[in-house]
Order: sequence, then structure tokens, then C-alpha cells
Amino acid sequence: MAGSRGEFSSRFGFVMAASGSAVGLGNIWGFPTQAASNGGAAFLLVYLLLAFLLAYPALMAELILGRHAHSNSVAALRKVSGHRITGSIGALTGITGLIVAGLILSFYAIVAGWMIAFCLSALATLSGNAELANWLTSFGLWRNVLFLIVFLALTIGIVSAGVHDGIERWSRRLMPALLITLVILVLYVFTLNGAMQGLKVYLMPDFSRVLSPQLILDALGAAFFSLSLGVGTMLIYGSYVSDDENLPLLGGIVTLVDVSIAVLAGFLVLPAMYVALHNGVEIFNASGALISEDTLIFTVLPELFASMGLPGVLVSLVFFFLMSIAALTSSISMLEAPVAYVTEEHRIGRRLTAWLIGGVIACISCTILLNFDTLFGFIIALTTRYSQPLLGFMFCIYAGWVWRRDSLLQELRKGYPGVQEGLFWKIWPWYVKVVCPLIILAIFAQSLLG
Repeated sequence: MAGSRGEFSSRFGFVMAASGSAVGLGNIWGFPTQAASNGGAAFLLVYLLLAFLLAYPALMAELILGRHAHSNSVAALRKVSGHRITGSIGALTGITGLIVAGLILSFYAIVAGWMIAFCLSALATLSGNAELANWLTSFGLWRNVLFLIVFLALTIGIVSAGVHDGIERWSRRLMPALLITLVILVLYVFTLNGAMQGLKVYLMPDFSRVLSPQLILDALGAAFFSLSLGVGTMLIYGSYVSDDENLPLLGGIVTLVDVSIAVLAGFLVLPAMYVALHNGVEIFNASGALISEDTLIFTVLPELFASMGLPGVLVSLVFFFLMSIAALTSSISMLEAPVAYVTEEHRIGRRLTAWLIGGVIACISCTILLNFDTLFGFIIALTTRYSQPLLGFMFCIYAGWVWRRDSLLQELRKGYPGVQEGLFWKIWPWYVKVVCPLIILAIFAQSLLG
């Protein structure tokens, strides 16, 4: 069944695609700034621990459900249900996840468009066109609309080409390019004055903060959201995996790649922040907190690059190119989830579906831009702080409570015949049944309480 709807041709192709979905702007900017706000290395230690205690088990729930059904999230949750009521609730959960994925992409495309504009601004500066460079970095409606459309067109073009010719082919190209670019930038920033101070903050833990409730909850959220969990993107990628693959191993590799890139990004952003501080750019307020944590990427770093002269322009070009790649690898999976559902459930061609859904998302993005102060923050909070935890909770409930244990074991045995004797089977079923839902509810409660 998987073959008729597309399938990843190799383990490497799947790992690059799934890692690309997980690795996004949150990894390269969100994680390092959260680390800077929560004691640096103290946050890093807790994050690494929770990435494997929470994110990996939840990721496995989606991958196993997806491969078992070889279908979209709506059909997958309906298939493992043994009762009409649980089947209906599962279908509603899947549809809600697709809507949330579309809403996430609607604001993500706006931010990704800014990344492309800042990248092109560096090129304009190098060519001597200062007026164009200033327009590209100004917060104007037409600039924002133009580049969100450019970004969505790139995403739609890749998704419309299918699993092998689109998603896998471009993930195999974009992910290595992202990693190489990231390493080059890290090595360069290490040569600048002030970088070692940032590196010290990142690597020397303040153990007095390790048990801080706020730090732990922030790390829980970062670990959960960094793997694109809760909206069915990993489920749909799991549905394209061959029955011969060892899913626990694949999930472990994806988690390791995702965490590694987030940690590597910390080696870039924190030292860069202290390089900016060394160059006279303010990054902390009077109370010691980061200035505009969510928008530092468009304030502090451009000031840093400007203070570096011509080398700063080149670094700006490479950095925002990196951020554009990270955004694109994530957006592919966000669009693929609803596209797969429509093509499979309503028998509409993939190319037409991709452009239709992409067009709807573009309209939502434009609506957000026209009401930016009201809608931008609201949509982000609605999707990432409230919807994703509850959806992730439901995926764990279906994998741990609704799906019959013998059927689940049979699915895992397809690519891992000895799974029943391994450590994974001894821990994961009860862990995803009890521990993961409780932790996810804790994150949700913390979101409600602010």
C-alpha cells in the first residue's frame, strides 16, 4: 500500500526528511535563546535529558501509528480504534492536527519570508544597492507579502513533486547544506572577540538552576516542540517508511540529529550574542534579561553584522541563508500533512491539492499581516502553546491505550523481529501510556498558568 502512495527509498532519505521536519527556526534560534534565558548549560543539560525521556517516546508513537496505517493521520487514528466512538474522536484529532499544521505554516511562512529578505539584503549591500537593501530589511506590507509568497511557492513546488522526487530529493540536498553552513558559521564566530565568554555561559552549568521549575518546564516545551510533534507531520512521514525498517532505531537517529543541530546552534548563537555585546550592542536589559528574546534575530544580529564591516555582510548572507534552509525543511512537512489527507481521502491530484492548500495558507498569512498586532502572537500561542500539547497527548493516548498491544507489537516486529526481548519494548509501551501524557499535561498546565 505504501508503494502506491510513495515511499522513502532509503534510510538516509527518511532521516534527512524527518530531521528536516524537526530542525527548524526553533532549533537554530529558539533553543539557543531559551538557553541564554535559563542559565545556559543548566538548560542544556535538562533539555538533553528530556529530549530522550519525552520527545523520543512521543515521536515513536507517531512513527509507529503512521507506518501501521500507511496513510494520513485521520485514517491512522481511525484504523487503530476498535470502537466507533474512539474512531470518530481519532478522526477529529487528526483533522484538528491538520488545521493546526496549516495555521503554524501560515505564521511560519511570514517569518521565513523575513529570512529570505534579509539574505537578499546582504546581496544587495554587496552589489552597492543600499536603497534595495534597506527596503528588504524594512517591515513593510508589500515586502512581507512578496516573500511569504516566494517561500510558500518553494514549499509547494517541493511537496507537489511527491515523496521521492520532491520531499526526499530536496531533503537530501538541503539538510547537508544546512549542517555544513552551520559548522562554518560556528567556526568563524569562535575567532571573534567575546565569543569565548558566550561559550563559557553555554558550557559551564549553574547547577543551582537545574531544578528550577520554570527551567524544567521550558526545557520540556523545547524538547517536545523541537521534533514537530502533535500535528501529524511525523506520523505522515512514518507512513512512507518501508515495513522492513527498524522504527526504534530510525526514531533514535532522528532525535539524535535534531538534538545535535539544536545544540550546535547554541555554539553559534550564544557566542554571537556575546560578540555583539563586546562590540557595544545591547543584548540584556537592566534586570539582566534578554532584550526582545523572540526578535533578537532581527535586531541584535543585524547590528552585530553591521559593526563587522564587509565580513559582517558576508556572515549575514550565510546566516540568513542557513535560516531560510531551516525554515524550508520544516515547512515541507507542515504542508505535506494536509496534502496527504486530501489526496488520499478525496482523490484529488497531489499537484492541484498542494497549490490549493498553499493558496489558502497564503490567504491566512496575508490576513495575519493585515492584522499583525492582533493575530500574529495569538496564532503562535494558539498553535504552539495550547494546541500542540493537547494533540501530542491524544497521539500518546491512542498509541498507549486505544491501540491493541498485540497489534502494536506485530507492527514493530516487521523491521525488528527481536523487539520483544529488547529494552525498547520493556519500557516504551507503559512509558508512552502513562509518563508522556502526564508530562505533556504538565506543559499544557504551565502554558495556561503563563
